Amino acid sequence: MMDPRPAVLALTAAVIALAPPVCPAPMPDQYSRGVDWLSRYGYLPPPDPRTGKLQTKEGIEKAIRQMQRFGGLKETGKLDSATLKLMSTPRCSLPDIVGTEDRLRRRRKRYTLSGLRWDKTNLTWSPSLPPNLKPDLVSTLMFHALQVWSDNTNIQFSGLQPKDAKVADIRISFARFLHDDGYPFDGKGGTLAHAFFPGTVEIAGDTHFDDEETWTYGGQDGAGTDLFTVAVHEFGHALGLSHSSVNPSIMMPYYQGAVGDIRSYKLPQDDVQAIQILYGEIKPKYFIDRTTPDPGSKDRCEGGFDAIGNIRGDVFFFKGPYFWRMQRGSLVSLNPAQITNFWIGLPQGTDKIDAVYERKTDSHIIFFIGSQFWVFKDTVALPGYPQPISKWGMRNQQVVEKVDAAFVWAHNGKTYIFSGGLFWRFTESQGGAVPRPDAEYPRNASLWKGAPANPDDIMSWGSAGDTYFFKGNSYWVVKSGGLDQDVIIPKSTAVDWMFCPPPPPTTKSAGSSCDCSCGVSGASRSFPTSRLIFISVLIMSLIRLG
Repeated sequence: MMDPRPAVLALTAAVIALAPPVCPAPMPDQYSRGVDWLSRYGYLPPPDPRTGKLQTKEGIEKAIRQMQRFGGLKETGKLDSATLKLMSTPRCSLPDIVGTEDRLRRRRKRYTLSGLRWDKTNLTWSPSLPPNLKPDLVSTLMFHALQVWSDNTNIQFSGLQPKDAKVADIRISFARFLHDDGYPFDGKGGTLAHAFFPGTVEIAGDTHFDDEETWTYGGQDGAGTDLFTVAVHEFGHALGLSHSSVNPSIMMPYYQGAVGDIRSYKLPQDDVQAIQILYGEIKPKYFIDRTTPDPGSKDRCEGGFDAIGNIRGDVFFFKGPYFWRMQRGSLVSLNPAQITNFWIGLPQGTDKIDAVYERKTDSHIIFFIGSQFWVFKDTVALPGYPQPISKWGMRNQQVVEKVDAAFVWAHNGKTYIFSGGLFWRFTESQGGAVPRPDAEYPRNASLWKGAPANPDDIMSWGSAGDTYFFKGNSYWVVKSGGLDQDVIIPKSTAVDWMFCPPPPPTTKSAGSSCDCSCGVSGASRSFPTSRLIFISVLIMSLIRLG
């Protein structure tokens, strides 16, 4: 008789294979940690050690469903694998739920507010520094993370020196584990940072980052935690926003990875609506009142910019250690920004840019300062710079060591560099190698008829490929890339670009003489040609009628 055991075993294996998968129950320590997690982030009330009151099974399941709903998961009420994975995701230390279940329902409409806001719109901030990032980089990232919010509402931020940190509204620090605020950090991973809502208490607005994290900027996923992304989120708390369950929103509690180039990052609409509920919609900058004086008008309106460049469609005006930025036809701010806070890699104390342009072969940005040049990818200098301008091979009896202007001519895609009344043309190629001047250069800058031969800077602008020459407080437009425009009427940089009031009309001073002669030359000066023609036609008509 055959042994039936192999057949039974095979049948059993087949039944197991066909049976639906069963999710393993969480281990006791996972369950305990899950309950602690739900209490920490507001889904469960904290345990009461005085009464020994335990959490009920129904209450825990209800809290898990709320957590799953807030995190965009399927509402199972169980600590399943997806829920445990989300609970283990690095995140902000602040609770998701502040208040009752009824408030949770109301807060899920679109955006989430703490109910607190600053009673002023000019806020100060002061940073401290983590050990693994350069101080200039940290300050720049904080500056731009704050600017993300000020670009969308009526708030302005001013940085303070570290010695004045105690009086700052938003005090930024990097701390480890217990640090005297009731929200201890837990080492690498887990909680990343937290910030405190506006208010009258001393800690209001303070923003803390876990110093155990590997803070990075713009790195690959998994290489560290992007400081800019986390800072934007935490500053939302410092301004009065709670966590959001809307995707996309920077105020979602879980770390979402790097957001990319800080210059091009835009808040999701959910966050824009939330911050504008608290502080109002920002007044469009193209409605700026040109007749109202403003504090920064002197430097802006008197002209004399050191360099002007069209970079990614925005126009940057550099003067001394500052710059103004025009975006979509309007100034980002009437007040200038610090050059070294934005362009990471220029030496501290940089107080003059000679020329700047965007290289079309790879979109890198080239800065010329004195006898050196820098190459930037986005807002960060590439390694190995600065390098000497002599590498460009420009000579005029001797090597040229200072650049007056630089731009890419839209007419032919070539790069042009001006210095000392001469200009050189370069054919740049992919790969970023420093080009050599094209044959038969330099040439005299007077070939650009109607424009100044020694401009402050030049740029191509507009869909027609017009070339703009800037000098002093005036600019000249060479239309459609042509060199044959003998007469070009200069226009006011202050009025057309810097939102400054036009100068008052000039009037003749008392006692000035007037040429009232009736000779032919006097008549031509006193009467427009059209009026003379009209009078002549009238006289001829009267003769015919007579």
